[in-house]
Amino acid sequence: MDAKQPGVVLDRERTALLIIDVQRALFSRSRPIYKAEDLLRAINDLIAMWKRSKGLVIYIQHSNDKFMKKNVEGWRLHPDLSIEETDIIVHKHHGNAFEKTNLKEILDSNGIETIVITGLVTQGCVRATSIGGHEQGYRVVLVEDGHSNYSNKAEKIIKRWNRDLSKEYVELCSSDEIGIQ
Repeated sequence: MDAKQPGVVLDRERTALLIIDVQRALFSRSRPIYKAEDLLRAINDLIAMWKRSKGLVIYIQHSNDKFMKKNVEGWRLHPDLSIEETDIIVHKHHGNAFEKTNLKEILDSNGIETIVITGLVTQGCVRATSIGGHEQGYRVVLVEDGHSNYSNKAEKIIKRWNRDLSKEYVELCSSDEIGIQ
């Protein structure tokens, strides 16, 4: 069977892949991340594609005074992510990864015009960073199967924010619709 052709082909020199808050603490909550294995698989497939094409991959790592204190186990990025020492990690304290971080400077210094967003959690940092990226003037592509949350209504929340964000702030694509060259 032939591999599915990407529906959206992005320019590797002008596009960055953002992986938001895929951290251990979010996977150890009493309510599990909705479709966690599928989420990690989709994100790692995108990371592999980006790295093959020499595209820019940026990990966003949240810290707070509650359960994601900096440098403790729950704060660390998920061990199943394909992280390399040369990858860029942006540390944040707010939902929007652009707020009081150097993310915009990193993107601009690399000539980035489009950001592809994946990660956790849908209604929190994924939503805030999607809107923040749009407000900063970037083309924002939200990977519809590349974000999740740990709510008992997770599936409805994902569908709602995919729909609502795509009305004004993002282009919505599934992970298998995206290509990079």
